[in-house]
Amino acid sequence: MGYVKGLKCRECGREYPKEPLYVCEYCFGPLEVIYDYSRIKEKLSRELISSRAKNLWRYQELLPIDGDPLVGLHSGFTPLVRADNLARELGVKELYIKDDSVSHPTLSFKDRVVSVAISKAKEFGFDTVACASTGNLANSVSAQSAQAKIRCLVFIPADLELGKVVASLVYAPQVIAVEGNYDEVNRLCSEVANKYNWAFVNINIRPYYAEGSKTYAYEIVEQLGWRVPQHIIVPVAGGSLISKIWKGFHEFKKLGLIDQVDARIYAAQAQGCAPVVTAIKEGTEIIKPVKPKTIAKSLAIGNPADGYYAFKTVMDSGGWGEEASDEEIVEGIKLLARTEGIFTETAGGVTVAVAKKLIEQGRIPRDELIVISITGNGLKTQEAVSGKLDKVMRIEPNLDFFEKEMKKRGGEKNGS
Repeated sequence: MGYVKGLKCRECGREYPKEPLYVCEYCFGPLEVIYDYSRIKEKLSRELISSRAKNLWRYQELLPIDGDPLVGLHSGFTPLVRADNLARELGVKELYIKDDSVSHPTLSFKDRVVSVAISKAKEFGFDTVACASTGNLANSVSAQSAQAKIRCLVFIPADLELGKVVASLVYAPQVIAVEGNYDEVNRLCSEVANKYNWAFVNINIRPYYAEGSKTYAYEIVEQLGWRVPQHIIVPVAGGSLISKIWKGFHEFKKLGLIDQVDARIYAAQAQGCAPVVTAIKEGTEIIKPVKPKTIAKSLAIGNPADGYYAFKTVMDSGGWGEEASDEEIVEGIKLLARTEGIFTETAGGVTVAVAKKLIEQGRIPRDELIVISITGNGLKTQEAVSGKLDKVMRIEPNLDFFEKEMKKRGGEKNGS
Protein backbone atom coordinates (compact mmCIF):
# COMPACT_ATOMS: atom_id res chain seq x y z
CA MET A 1 0.00 0.00 0.00
CA GLY A 2 1.07 3.56 -0.64
CA TYR A 3 1.27 6.53 1.67
CA VAL A 4 -1.55 8.66 0.26
CA LYS A 5 -4.20 9.68 2.79
CA GLY A 6 -6.56 11.26 0.26
CA LEU A 7 -7.18 14.58 -1.44
CA LYS A 8 -7.52 18.06 0.01
CA CYS A 9 -8.86 21.32 -1.42
CA ARG A 10 -6.07 23.85 -1.79
CA GLU A 11 -8.52 26.65 -0.95
CA CYS A 12 -10.96 25.61 1.78
CA GLY A 13 -9.10 22.57 3.12
CA ARG A 14 -11.95 20.06 2.78
CA GLU A 15 -10.73 16.50 2.43
CA TYR A 16 -11.78 13.83 -0.07
CA PRO A 17 -11.03 10.12 -0.54
CA LYS A 18 -8.57 8.73 -3.09
CA GLU A 19 -10.79 8.98 -6.15
CA PRO A 20 -10.56 10.48 -9.65
CA LEU A 21 -11.64 13.92 -8.45
CA TYR A 22 -10.03 17.25 -9.21
CA VAL A 23 -12.25 20.08 -7.95
CA CYS A 24 -13.82 20.82 -4.57
CA GLU A 25 -17.62 20.48 -4.62
CA TYR A 26 -17.97 23.26 -2.04
CA CYS A 27 -15.68 26.08 -3.23
CA PHE A 28 -14.56 24.74 -6.65
CA GLY A 29 -10.92 24.95 -5.58
CA PRO A 30 -8.38 22.49 -7.01
CA LEU A 31 -7.65 19.29 -5.11
CA GLU A 32 -4.19 18.13 -4.08
CA VAL A 33 -2.83 14.80 -2.85
CA ILE A 34 -2.02 14.57 0.87
CA TYR A 35 0.41 12.04 2.36
CA ASP A 36 1.12 10.35 5.67
CA TYR A 37 4.47 12.09 6.16
CA SER A 38 5.07 10.54 9.59
CA ARG A 39 5.06 7.05 8.06
CA ILE A 40 7.19 8.17 5.13
CA LYS A 41 9.75 9.73 7.48
CA GLU A 42 10.11 6.42 9.33
CA LYS A 43 11.11 4.68 6.11
CA LEU A 44 12.71 7.10 3.68
CA SER A 45 16.36 8.08 4.00
CA ARG A 46 19.09 9.43 1.77
CA GLU A 47 20.74 6.02 1.82
CA LEU A 48 17.59 4.17 0.76
CA ILE A 49 16.91 6.60 -2.08
CA SER A 50 20.52 6.41 -3.31
CA SER A 51 20.41 2.60 -3.35
CA ARG A 52 17.49 2.45 -5.77
CA ALA A 53 17.25 2.35 -9.56
CA LYS A 54 17.94 5.68 -11.24
CA ASN A 55 14.41 6.54 -12.29
CA LEU A 56 11.64 8.72 -10.87
CA TRP A 57 10.24 5.83 -8.80
CA ARG A 58 13.23 5.98 -6.44
CA TYR A 59 10.96 8.49 -4.62
CA GLN A 60 7.91 6.20 -4.75
CA GLU A 61 6.75 6.91 -1.19
CA LEU A 62 6.18 10.53 -2.23
CA LEU A 63 4.19 9.62 -5.33
CA PRO A 64 0.45 8.87 -5.31
CA ILE A 65 0.19 5.23 -6.34
CA ASP A 66 -0.71 2.33 -4.06
CA GLY A 67 0.93 -0.55 -5.93
CA ASP A 68 3.89 -0.99 -8.23
CA PRO A 69 4.33 1.48 -11.10
CA LEU A 70 3.11 0.37 -14.49
CA VAL A 71 5.25 2.64 -16.67
CA GLY A 72 8.14 5.09 -16.27
CA LEU A 73 10.70 2.52 -15.15
CA HIS A 74 13.27 4.29 -17.33
CA SER A 75 11.95 7.84 -16.88
CA GLY A 76 13.46 10.52 -14.69
CA PHE A 77 16.92 10.95 -13.17
CA THR A 78 17.96 13.09 -16.11
CA PRO A 79 21.38 14.82 -16.08
CA LEU A 80 22.16 17.87 -13.99
CA VAL A 81 24.86 19.39 -16.18
CA ARG A 82 27.53 21.73 -14.77
CA ALA A 83 27.32 24.42 -17.47
CA ASP A 84 30.72 26.12 -17.18
CA ASN A 85 30.76 27.43 -20.76
CA LEU A 86 27.37 29.08 -20.41
CA ALA A 87 28.35 30.34 -16.96
CA ARG A 88 31.34 32.16 -18.44
CA GLU A 89 29.15 33.61 -21.18
CA LEU A 90 26.64 34.91 -18.60
CA GLY A 91 29.33 35.99 -16.13
CA VAL A 92 28.25 33.78 -13.24
CA LYS A 93 30.15 31.48 -10.90
CA GLU A 94 28.12 28.26 -10.60
CA LEU A 95 25.47 27.30 -13.16
CA TYR A 96 23.69 24.02 -13.85
CA ILE A 97 21.24 22.81 -16.48
CA LYS A 98 18.60 20.31 -15.35
CA ASP A 99 18.21 18.60 -18.69
CA ASP A 100 14.88 16.89 -19.33
CA SER A 101 15.44 17.25 -23.09
CA VAL A 102 16.81 13.70 -22.85
CA SER A 103 13.96 12.27 -20.78
CA HIS A 104 12.79 8.77 -21.64
CA PRO A 105 10.73 7.98 -23.66
CA THR A 106 9.60 11.23 -25.35
CA LEU A 107 12.26 13.84 -24.55
CA SER A 108 10.36 16.12 -22.17
CA PHE A 109 9.57 16.45 -18.47
CA LYS A 110 6.01 15.34 -19.24
CA ASP A 111 7.29 11.76 -19.08
CA ARG A 112 7.42 12.21 -15.30
CA VAL A 113 3.82 13.28 -14.81
CA VAL A 114 2.43 10.83 -17.35
CA SER A 115 4.20 7.88 -15.71
CA VAL A 116 2.34 8.69 -12.51
CA ALA A 117 -0.97 9.46 -14.24
CA ILE A 118 -1.16 6.26 -16.26
CA SER A 119 -0.12 4.10 -13.32
CA LYS A 120 -2.88 5.75 -11.26
CA ALA A 121 -5.45 5.51 -14.07
CA LYS A 122 -4.88 1.75 -14.22
CA GLU A 123 -5.26 1.51 -10.44
CA PHE A 124 -8.61 3.27 -10.76
CA GLY A 125 -9.66 0.78 -13.43
CA PHE A 126 -9.91 3.12 -16.44
CA ASP A 127 -9.63 1.53 -19.88
CA THR A 128 -9.00 4.81 -21.76
CA VAL A 129 -6.66 7.73 -21.13
CA ALA A 130 -6.79 11.14 -22.77
CA CYS A 131 -5.34 14.64 -22.50
CA ALA A 132 -5.46 18.21 -23.75
CA SER A 133 -1.96 19.15 -24.85
CA THR A 134 0.32 21.72 -26.43
CA GLY A 135 2.42 18.81 -27.72
CA ASN A 136 4.80 17.31 -25.20
CA LEU A 137 2.03 15.87 -23.05
CA ALA A 138 0.36 14.32 -26.11
CA ASN A 139 3.67 12.67 -27.04
CA SER A 140 4.16 11.19 -23.61
CA VAL A 141 0.56 10.05 -23.12
CA SER A 142 0.66 8.40 -26.56
CA ALA A 143 3.95 6.59 -25.90
CA GLN A 144 3.23 5.42 -22.38
CA SER A 145 -0.31 4.36 -23.22
CA ALA A 146 1.15 2.15 -25.93
CA GLN A 147 3.48 0.59 -23.39
CA ALA A 148 0.65 0.13 -20.88
CA LYS A 149 -1.66 -1.35 -23.54
CA ILE A 150 -4.43 1.14 -22.79
CA ARG A 151 -6.62 3.02 -25.29
CA CYS A 152 -5.51 6.61 -25.88
CA LEU A 153 -6.94 9.84 -27.29
CA VAL A 154 -5.02 13.12 -27.41
CA PHE A 155 -6.47 16.56 -28.18
CA ILE A 156 -4.11 19.20 -29.62
CA PRO A 157 -4.34 22.65 -31.25
CA ALA A 158 -4.52 22.24 -35.03
CA ASP A 159 -1.51 24.54 -35.61
CA LEU A 160 0.89 22.48 -33.48
CA GLU A 161 4.48 21.97 -34.66
CA LEU A 162 4.75 19.06 -37.11
CA GLY A 163 7.46 17.35 -35.04
CA LYS A 164 5.15 17.08 -32.06
CA VAL A 165 2.23 15.83 -34.17
CA VAL A 166 4.35 13.07 -35.72
CA ALA A 167 5.79 12.22 -32.30
CA SER A 168 2.26 11.40 -31.14
CA LEU A 169 0.91 9.72 -34.27
CA VAL A 170 3.74 7.20 -34.40
CA TYR A 171 2.38 5.46 -31.27
CA ALA A 172 -1.04 5.01 -32.94
CA PRO A 173 -3.33 6.91 -30.55
CA GLN A 174 -6.40 8.76 -31.76
CA VAL A 175 -5.16 12.32 -32.36
CA ILE A 176 -7.81 15.04 -32.47
CA ALA A 177 -6.63 18.40 -33.85
CA VAL A 178 -8.92 21.19 -32.66
CA GLU A 179 -9.25 24.46 -34.57
CA GLY A 180 -8.35 26.76 -31.68
CA ASN A 181 -5.67 27.52 -29.10
CA TYR A 182 -4.84 25.37 -26.08
CA ASP A 183 -7.39 27.07 -23.82
CA GLU A 184 -10.14 26.22 -26.31
CA VAL A 185 -8.86 22.64 -26.57
CA ASN A 186 -8.90 22.37 -22.78
CA ARG A 187 -12.47 23.67 -22.53
CA LEU A 188 -13.61 21.05 -25.03
CA CYS A 189 -11.79 18.33 -23.10
CA SER A 190 -13.49 19.38 -19.87
CA GLU A 191 -16.86 18.84 -21.59
CA VAL A 192 -15.72 15.47 -22.97
CA ALA A 193 -14.41 14.41 -19.55
CA ASN A 194 -17.79 15.19 -17.97
CA LYS A 195 -19.56 12.92 -20.47
CA TYR A 196 -17.17 10.00 -20.98
CA ASN A 197 -15.65 7.74 -18.35
CA TRP A 198 -12.06 8.34 -19.46
CA ALA A 199 -8.97 9.19 -17.46
CA PHE A 200 -8.04 12.69 -18.63
CA VAL A 201 -4.57 12.97 -17.14
CA ASN A 202 -4.68 16.77 -16.78
CA ILE A 203 -8.35 17.00 -15.77
CA ASN A 204 -9.92 14.30 -13.57
CA ILE A 205 -6.55 12.64 -12.82
CA ARG A 206 -4.78 16.00 -12.47
CA PRO A 207 -4.12 15.90 -8.69
CA TYR A 208 -2.19 12.63 -9.11
CA TYR A 209 -0.60 13.50 -12.44
CA ALA A 210 0.80 16.80 -11.13
CA GLU A 211 2.69 15.04 -8.32
CA GLY A 212 5.12 13.59 -10.86
CA SER A 213 6.66 17.05 -11.33
CA LYS A 214 8.03 16.92 -7.78
CA THR A 215 10.63 14.39 -8.92
CA TYR A 216 12.31 17.15 -10.93
CA ALA A 217 13.00 18.95 -7.64
CA TYR A 218 14.00 15.80 -5.76
CA GLU A 219 16.59 14.94 -8.38
CA ILE A 220 18.12 18.42 -8.38
CA VAL A 221 18.58 18.26 -4.61
CA GLU A 222 20.07 14.77 -4.71
CA GLN A 223 22.33 15.55 -7.67
CA LEU A 224 23.64 18.67 -5.92
CA GLY A 225 24.75 16.54 -2.98
CA TRP A 226 21.54 17.06 -1.01
CA ARG A 227 21.56 20.83 -1.48
CA VAL A 228 18.80 23.14 -2.68
CA PRO A 229 19.90 25.60 -5.39
CA GLN A 230 19.82 29.25 -4.38
CA HIS A 231 18.16 30.23 -7.67
CA ILE A 232 16.10 28.19 -10.13
CA ILE A 233 14.48 29.45 -13.33
CA VAL A 234 11.38 27.49 -14.39
CA PRO A 235 9.21 27.78 -17.53
CA VAL A 236 5.55 28.45 -16.76
CA ALA A 237 2.67 27.20 -18.90
CA GLY A 238 -0.19 25.87 -16.78
CA GLY A 239 1.75 26.70 -13.60
CA SER A 240 1.94 23.21 -12.12
CA LEU A 241 5.66 22.48 -12.56
CA ILE A 242 6.92 25.56 -10.73
CA SER A 243 4.60 25.05 -7.76
CA LYS A 244 5.41 21.34 -7.51
CA ILE A 245 9.14 22.04 -7.51
CA TRP A 246 8.52 24.29 -4.49
CA LYS A 247 6.42 21.56 -2.86
CA GLY A 248 9.14 18.97 -3.53
CA PHE A 249 11.83 21.06 -1.84
CA HIS A 250 9.65 21.53 1.23
CA GLU A 251 8.70 17.84 1.43
CA PHE A 252 12.40 16.94 1.61
CA LYS A 253 12.81 19.43 4.46
CA LYS A 254 9.72 18.06 6.25
CA LEU A 255 11.22 14.57 6.05
CA GLY A 256 14.60 15.69 7.34
CA LEU A 257 16.40 14.88 4.09
CA ILE A 258 17.64 18.49 3.86
CA ASP A 259 18.05 21.15 6.53
CA GLN A 260 16.55 24.20 4.84
CA VAL A 261 14.95 25.58 1.71
CA ASP A 262 16.60 28.86 0.77
CA ALA A 263 15.79 28.76 -2.95
CA ARG A 264 14.39 31.64 -4.94
CA ILE A 265 12.21 30.56 -7.84
CA TYR A 266 11.78 32.56 -11.04
CA ALA A 267 8.93 32.26 -13.53
CA ALA A 268 9.89 32.32 -17.21
CA GLN A 269 7.25 33.01 -19.86
CA ALA A 270 7.09 34.08 -23.49
CA GLN A 271 6.31 37.71 -24.19
CA GLY A 272 3.26 36.72 -26.22
CA CYS A 273 1.79 34.69 -23.35
CA ALA A 274 2.89 35.92 -19.93
CA PRO A 275 -0.14 36.15 -17.61
CA VAL A 276 1.76 34.94 -14.54
CA VAL A 277 4.78 37.20 -15.11
CA THR A 278 2.44 40.16 -15.65
CA ALA A 279 0.77 39.44 -12.31
CA ILE A 280 4.16 39.21 -10.60
CA LYS A 281 5.30 42.55 -12.02
CA GLU A 282 1.99 44.21 -11.15
CA GLY A 283 2.00 42.73 -7.65
CA THR A 284 -1.46 41.24 -8.01
CA GLU A 285 -2.60 37.68 -7.43
CA ILE A 286 -5.24 38.07 -10.13
CA ILE A 287 -4.12 36.20 -13.25
CA LYS A 288 -5.66 37.92 -16.26
CA PRO A 289 -6.18 35.54 -19.21
CA VAL A 290 -4.47 36.43 -22.48
CA LYS A 291 -4.69 35.21 -26.08
CA PRO A 292 -1.33 33.53 -26.80
CA LYS A 293 0.88 34.74 -29.63
CA THR A 294 4.33 33.21 -29.40
CA ILE A 295 6.61 30.66 -31.06
CA ALA A 296 6.86 28.94 -27.66
CA LYS A 297 3.73 26.88 -28.22
CA SER A 298 4.43 24.51 -25.32
CA LEU A 299 4.03 27.56 -23.04
CA ALA A 300 1.06 29.04 -24.91
CA ILE A 301 -1.56 28.68 -22.20
CA GLY A 302 -3.33 32.00 -21.81
CA ASN A 303 -5.48 30.97 -18.84
CA PRO A 304 -3.22 28.76 -16.69
CA ALA A 305 -5.04 26.38 -14.35
CA ASP A 306 -2.41 26.80 -11.62
CA GLY A 307 -1.50 30.38 -12.44
CA TYR A 308 -2.33 31.66 -8.95
CA TYR A 309 -0.18 28.96 -7.33
CA ALA A 310 2.69 29.72 -9.70
CA PHE A 311 2.41 33.40 -8.68
CA LYS A 312 2.30 32.45 -4.99
CA THR A 313 5.34 30.17 -5.33
CA VAL A 314 7.42 32.97 -6.82
CA MET A 315 6.28 35.47 -4.19
CA ASP A 316 6.78 33.08 -1.26
CA SER A 317 10.28 32.21 -2.44
CA GLY A 318 11.34 35.83 -2.96
CA GLY A 319 11.88 35.25 -6.67
CA TRP A 320 10.67 37.17 -9.69
CA GLY A 321 9.32 36.71 -13.20
CA GLU A 322 10.45 37.77 -16.64
CA GLU A 323 9.42 37.23 -20.25
CA ALA A 324 11.26 36.65 -23.53
CA SER A 325 10.38 37.84 -27.04
CA ASP A 326 10.38 35.43 -29.98
CA GLU A 327 13.77 36.78 -31.05
CA GLU A 328 15.19 36.30 -27.55
CA ILE A 329 13.79 32.76 -27.45
CA VAL A 330 15.64 31.84 -30.63
CA GLU A 331 18.83 33.43 -29.30
CA GLY A 332 18.40 31.47 -26.05
CA ILE A 333 18.13 28.20 -27.97
CA LYS A 334 21.23 29.03 -30.00
CA LEU A 335 23.19 30.19 -26.94
CA LEU A 336 22.59 26.95 -25.04
CA ALA A 337 23.45 24.86 -28.10
CA ARG A 338 26.61 26.84 -28.85
CA THR A 339 27.93 26.81 -25.29
CA GLU A 340 26.79 23.45 -23.87
CA GLY A 341 25.84 21.30 -26.84
CA ILE A 342 22.22 21.02 -25.65
CA PHE A 343 19.46 21.55 -28.21
CA THR A 344 16.34 22.65 -26.39
CA GLU A 345 12.86 23.41 -27.62
CA THR A 346 11.33 26.88 -27.45
CA ALA A 347 10.41 26.59 -23.75
CA GLY A 348 14.09 26.08 -22.98
CA GLY A 349 14.92 29.09 -25.11
CA VAL A 350 12.59 31.04 -22.83
CA THR A 351 14.29 29.89 -19.62
CA VAL A 352 17.78 30.61 -20.96
CA ALA A 353 16.76 34.05 -22.23
CA VAL A 354 15.01 34.88 -18.96
CA ALA A 355 17.98 33.67 -16.90
CA LYS A 356 20.23 35.97 -18.93
CA LYS A 357 17.89 38.92 -18.34
CA LEU A 358 17.57 38.30 -14.60
CA ILE A 359 21.34 38.07 -14.20
CA GLU A 360 21.87 41.27 -16.18
CA GLN A 361 19.19 43.01 -14.10
CA GLY A 362 21.00 41.99 -10.92
CA ARG A 363 18.00 40.06 -9.62
CA ILE A 364 20.08 36.88 -9.62
CA PRO A 365 23.54 37.39 -8.04
CA ARG A 366 26.48 36.28 -10.17
CA ASP A 367 28.25 34.43 -7.32
CA GLU A 368 25.46 32.07 -6.20
CA LEU A 369 24.29 28.63 -7.35
CA ILE A 370 21.85 28.82 -10.28
CA VAL A 371 19.82 26.09 -12.01
CA ILE A 372 18.12 26.60 -15.38
CA SER A 373 15.25 24.22 -16.13
CA ILE A 374 15.31 22.68 -19.60
CA THR A 375 12.10 20.73 -20.09
CA GLY A 376 12.02 19.61 -23.75
CA ASN A 377 14.05 18.71 -26.82
CA GLY A 378 14.74 21.03 -29.75
CA LEU A 379 14.15 18.32 -32.35
CA LYS A 380 10.43 18.82 -31.71
CA THR A 381 10.40 22.53 -32.57
CA GLN A 382 12.90 22.87 -35.42
CA GLU A 383 10.64 25.40 -37.16
CA ALA A 384 11.58 27.95 -34.49
CA VAL A 385 15.21 28.12 -35.59
CA SER A 386 14.86 27.08 -39.22
CA GLY A 387 16.09 29.96 -41.39
CA LYS A 388 17.87 31.58 -38.44
CA LEU A 389 21.03 29.48 -38.53
CA ASP A 390 24.17 29.57 -40.68
CA LYS A 391 23.68 28.14 -44.15
CA VAL A 392 25.11 24.76 -45.11
CA MET A 393 28.25 25.00 -47.24
CA ARG A 394 27.66 23.12 -50.51
CA ILE A 395 30.77 22.01 -52.41
CA GLU A 396 31.93 19.69 -55.17
CA PRO A 397 33.83 16.54 -54.07
CA ASN A 398 37.12 18.33 -54.71
CA LEU A 399 39.83 19.52 -52.29
CA ASP A 400 40.57 22.73 -54.23
CA PHE A 401 36.88 23.60 -54.23
CA PHE A 402 36.71 22.95 -50.47
CA GLU A 403 39.71 25.16 -49.70
CA LYS A 404 38.42 27.92 -51.98
CA GLU A 405 35.04 27.94 -50.19
CA MET A 406 36.70 27.84 -46.76
CA LYS A 407 38.86 30.82 -47.68
CA LYS A 408 35.82 32.68 -48.99
CA ARG A 409 34.15 32.20 -45.59
CA GLY A 410 37.22 33.12 -43.58
CA GLY A 411 37.74 29.53 -42.55
CA GLU A 412 41.23 28.98 -43.96
CA LYS A 413 42.62 29.36 -40.42
CA ASN A 414 41.06 25.99 -39.62
CA GLY A 415 43.19 24.26 -42.21
CA SER A 416 46.68 22.84 -41.83
